[in-house]
Amino acid sequence: MLVHRAAEETIRKLASGYPVVAIVGPRQSGKTTLARAVFQEKPYVSLEDPDQREFADEDPRGFLERYPDGAVLDEIQRCATLLSYIQTRVDKDARKGLFVLTGSNQFGLMSGVAQSLAGRVAIIVLLPFSLSELQAAGRNPDGLLQMLFSGLYPPIYDRGLDPGIWYANYVATYIERDVRQMVNVHDLGSFQRFVRLCAARTGQLLNMSALAADCGITHNTAKAWISVLEASFIIHLLQPYYRNFNKRLVKTPKLYFYDTGLAAWLLGIQEYSQLDIHPYKGALFETWVVGELLKSRYNRGLASNLSFWRDRSGLEIDILLEKGGQVFPLEVKSGQTVTRTMFRNLEHFTRSIVGDVELPWWLVYGGAQYQSRSGGEVVPWMEIGRIIS
Repeated sequence: MLVHRAAEETIRKLASGYPVVAIVGPRQSGKTTLARAVFQEKPYVSLEDPDQREFADEDPRGFLERYPDGAVLDEIQRCATLLSYIQTRVDKDARKGLFVLTGSNQFGLMSGVAQSLAGRVAIIVLLPFSLSELQAAGRNPDGLLQMLFSGLYPPIYDRGLDPGIWYANYVATYIERDVRQMVNVHDLGSFQRFVRLCAARTGQLLNMSALAADCGITHNTAKAWISVLEASFIIHLLQPYYRNFNKRLVKTPKLYFYDTGLAAWLLGIQEYSQLDIHPYKGALFETWVVGELLKSRYNRGLASNLSFWRDRSGLEIDILLEKGGQVFPLEVKSGQTVTRTMFRNLEHFTRSIVGDVELPWWLVYGGAQYQSRSGGEVVPWMEIGRIIS
């Protein structure tokens, strides 16, 4: 059974209002499949094809003239010079939804889009499957641990592939093809070690100096490699919230992987059963929750509204959702049983930090029972779709 992508309706709407739609996201997240399904009437061109790329590079006008009614141009960052010619084309042609672009790294795409297609392009980020997409297709994962271990990349579900084998090939392909295109990496072994060290820090504050020291590289190199991982939609840096509250707050971002399956593979986890007592179980569960909330936003064409809050004493709220100028706290606990201690930070935040303003809160946990409580909701992981970020 095919998995219907929640972003499809957003993409159709955007294509009715903009001459160009760009679908960006990590490799293998389903961008090409979605673009071709939504725009079946348009010719499809992959700029990974050397012949197509050479034609587009050497004769961009002639290349675009082959597509009088537009086209789906896959991996557009491989020929970013086309963007300025697309601008000229859509400025002459008043039709909407003329060109559909896909891209898997932001270095080659976003700078060109900002320069050439500002005001003419709608951008939507497509991440791997969300839990709600799998549920709607009747493809519920076999439990929380299995889902955290397998991750949510489409090929694992569409083709029934072994997660360990698929992620090994994904990392090797990513390093060999994408990293070398974006940054000059002389020692691929150091970079792979760096990525594994990042996986060991998912859900933690990003200490760039410590990360560089542990990997044996310079601070500037670590900073550049973090940028590469961000640009390739491998990691997300969750920024701290430090407005309005009169406290000494941490202003360092937290690092999260977009997909727990990739992080679990990098951590050397070989079976989902290992996660039951694994020290990274909580961090991977929190990583998954952040990813699901980001997908909820991105699939609707919206930017992230997530942040976190932490003061100098270590008191922390895992996630803050900002809506209408207010922030709403959300805590994440991987345990299957709701205990009194799970609410400690939420209570302190709402009473001592926010003051008299009553803010609804959420607690997402690894159990199965939904609870509506005074002031908030206890949401089991399978029902995370209740939280619309």
